[in-house]
Amino acid sequence: MGMTDPVLGTFVAITAAAALAPLLADGVQRWIRIPSVVLEILLGILIGPALLGWAAQGTVVDAISDFGLAMLMFLAGYEIDFQRVKGSPLKRAVQGWAVSLALGLGAGLLLRGATFSGLVVGLALTTTALGTTLPMVRDAGLLPTGFGARVLAVGALGEFGPILAVAILLTDDHPVRTIVLIVLFAVIALLGAWAAMRPRPPKISRMIVETLGTSAQLAVRLVMLLVVVMLWIADAFGLDVLLGAFSAGIIIRLAISAAGEEVVETIESKLDGIGYGFLIPFFFVMSGVKFDLEALIDEPVTLLTIPVVLVLFLLVRGAPTHLLNRDDPRRVPLALFASSALPLVVVITGIGVDSGDLKPSIAAAMIAAGMLSVLIYPLIALKRLRVASDG
Repeated sequence: MGMTDPVLGTFVAITAAAALAPLLADGVQRWIRIPSVVLEILLGILIGPALLGWAAQGTVVDAISDFGLAMLMFLAGYEIDFQRVKGSPLKRAVQGWAVSLALGLGAGLLLRGATFSGLVVGLALTTTALGTTLPMVRDAGLLPTGFGARVLAVGALGEFGPILAVAILLTDDHPVRTIVLIVLFAVIALLGAWAAMRPRPPKISRMIVETLGTSAQLAVRLVMLLVVVMLWIADAFGLDVLLGAFSAGIIIRLAISAAGEEVVETIESKLDGIGYGFLIPFFFVMSGVKFDLEALIDEPVTLLTIPVVLVLFLLVRGAPTHLLNRDDPRRVPLALFASSALPLVVVITGIGVDSGDLKPSIAAAMIAAGMLSVLIYPLIALKRLRVASDG
């Protein structure tokens, strides 16, 4: 591969954009706090075919981007601490997402009719960007609190629920067969979780600890093996591979929960480095590269879809969360976090565009609304929380 290879040029442009995004976020935070993920997508649009043309889609970069999305779902699944979310937070989150599913499908029906694109739009409205908003909650010191547990529960359902619904409604013409396969996959995942909680052979435990600081990195290699295996099993069953990634995160959480605090923190830092340091920003920059800006510009009337979808995120995800937590004085910030959506909006609308049922301009408008949602709603939520705390 020569130095002028276009694939290498795309790699350079994408990694440069990923490195630039946090620097830009830090530079503008005195005026406005912009999530790095939004800047990554915007920089992707800038370097993509729509503007500068420095980066383009291709087999290799698309594969890395897809694995970046899988890592995002894996880390979202890993963040779920069932001991903290069980009981009321989880029960309300399940109820809230069930209501959101009904509202989302109803909105899709009204906007696009009883069509495949209506299903796509409806399911995209039921998502919550847990992987995007959770770092904000963690950085604000809210994750260990009761409010953090509610955000975790709502976000988990806002990612797991849509992934499950996509597997049933969008990826197969035989929903009964798909449900059976999901049950079989769930059995495999539960067996994996059971095996993860079993005592490990002393030799493996010793090697995991001893290689944390060496080139062997056994713990990280075992984690990545499980992620790939779960992706492979999900794909072999004809299910969305993100279901495998999310399940792998839950299994790994259970597997290392009994390890010492220092060991867990070391493993987590390495996984964060792989995910948030390279693969996940690669996915978001590539999402910008794929963003069909031309389709949006060519149909300016579609721009009106952006504020409509932004409001629908609030109605479909925020309203049920607000109502089910009306006894919580922080219900408004919780509803705003629930209304933040982006990664799965990209994925679900992509399914619609690839099938030929959803116009690229509509998909671009929904993704733009998703970017605005993770930019606006968490900022308002955090501001309200700070005001309440100061009061």
